Amino acid sequence: MARFRHQEASSSTSSPSPCCYDVFLSFRGKDTRKNFTDHLYTACVEKGFNTFRDDEELERGADIKPELKKAIQQSRSSVIVFSKDYSSSRWCLDELVFILEQKRISEHVVLPVFYDVDPSHVRNQTGCVAEAFARHEENQLSKNKVKQWRAALREVADLSGMVLQNDADGYESRFIMQIVKVIDNKLSRTPFAIAPYPIGIDSRVENINSWLQDGSADVGILLINGVGGIGKTTLAKFAYNVNFRRFERSCFLEDVREVSNQPNGLVHLQIQFLHHIMSGREVKIHSVSEGIKRIRDAIISKTVLLVLDDVDHMDQIDAIFFMQDWFCPGSKIIITTRCAGLLRGHQVAKSKVYDVETLDVDESLQLFSWHAFGQDRPIEGYISLSKRVEDRCGGLPLALQVLGSSLSGRRIDVWESTLEKLKTIPDNEIIKKLRISYDALQDNPDDQNLFLHIACFFVGQGKDYVVRILDGCNFFTIVGIENLVNRCLVTIDDEDNVKMHQMIWDMGREIVRLESKSPGKRSRLWRDKDSFDVLKEKSVRKIFLSGWDFSCTCIYPCWLLIQLFFFSGYRNN
Repeated sequence: MARFRHQEASSSTSSPSPCCYDVFLSFRGKDTRKNFTDHLYTACVEKGFNTFRDDEELERGADIKPELKKAIQQSRSSVIVFSKDYSSSRWCLDELVFILEQKRISEHVVLPVFYDVDPSHVRNQTGCVAEAFARHEENQLSKNKVKQWRAALREVADLSGMVLQNDADGYESRFIMQIVKVIDNKLSRTPFAIAPYPIGIDSRVENINSWLQDGSADVGILLINGVGGIGKTTLAKFAYNVNFRRFERSCFLEDVREVSNQPNGLVHLQIQFLHHIMSGREVKIHSVSEGIKRIRDAIISKTVLLVLDDVDHMDQIDAIFFMQDWFCPGSKIIITTRCAGLLRGHQVAKSKVYDVETLDVDESLQLFSWHAFGQDRPIEGYISLSKRVEDRCGGLPLALQVLGSSLSGRRIDVWESTLEKLKTIPDNEIIKKLRISYDALQDNPDDQNLFLHIACFFVGQGKDYVVRILDGCNFFTIVGIENLVNRCLVTIDDEDNVKMHQMIWDMGREIVRLESKSPGKRSRLWRDKDSFDVLKEKSVRKIFLSGWDFSCTCIYPCWLLIQLFFFSGYRNN
């Protein structure tokens, strides 16, 4: 189970469209734009719904505008305000048809609101609706189009809707409050889909939920820290789904590291943040400094839940603490990172750190089984193989999911061959995810080399021993190991031994294996096969004399080769 702690001073060392809006308002502007719909929009915004309404006062073109179609596709629900002249507008009727199409192909929620029209008139196309269609037919509109509109009106009238006279006795303010409550219940307001098999999440998110619900008047900051693929983002999304309704505004910014590295990435993140905080309104800013001012003005009077996913740079952390005093008391900020060591000394007292730990054996086997077999335990004949895969994955959810899915439906001999291959060549999808932490050290090649040396030769060795050897090879080993610990690439156990997660270990050795394919790049030999290959190419004496220069890239290859030379000779005798 993950640990929840105060940060200590010593630690300073063609997919579906994303849902941008909760509610899309469909209405006849001439009837209700400046009265009922305006009040409804305001109530939705105050409730915290990201709400879209078309502010264009002029009549639209012959067809529904592309941006309106996109807004409907990116909305989780539509509220259709039926007024006397709604059916008179062909643009409103086209909008209605498209909304119902979205309902049929997705989980789009539709709520009809009968503001100034009888539902029976909509269903049976009588009264004001009949008059509107008589005018459409006089204008010689396409018969197929009129037929489509009529069918849409009958369909929407059969949905569970709300009627001003029935639900609130004609009192508009009470009616609007009831509409907002119904929307809230229908949406159930969970914006993020969680992994299909959330094994172990409930116990791991418990402390995060307690922190989010503690009622503190402070602006709290929490770092969710852990190795890549361990489930930091999943935990953050789960906690966000459960708690964001407690706040007046909320925002989850994904992939901060990746987005911030793009051209104008910080400006784009600011626009995303303001878009959510300002209830879905379109925001235009042109510089980081302009964005800072807009953000300060937007968050100063509302409690906010902000999640920043995958933060990896000191400047990003500094910016968050710089803004901390702007947030309204009671706001909470969650940061997911692979590098808890980003915190500086002056930030220590103002934050908490949640260390996400790997799954235990039972949880690991259960997660793997769901992905491999579609049930919570291995099927007969695959039990021992499944346990070998679970042991190889070391409780890392990403690895369990990837390998479970890739082995699903395969024969036993394929499983056995895959396990043998994994001993030498790890799964590429897993390595790609884990390598992000290693690549983040590209400005410090000494730390990258230190990591590769440890992966090849020193895992399980005492820290003092490792420091003594590598300091003799011109490394600043103590600070280098601390940097690797902060990046979740290395751990130091209770007995002061240098350890590495199995998948991180595999990743380091895979980097070395790939490097060795380049001419002149064979700098570390950790596999028997590679060592014997080198022995075949050169004599031990030549290798020893050319390599013994006390650089760490040569000491251990030479040491290993000498051992293998004598072992090989002994075996041949």
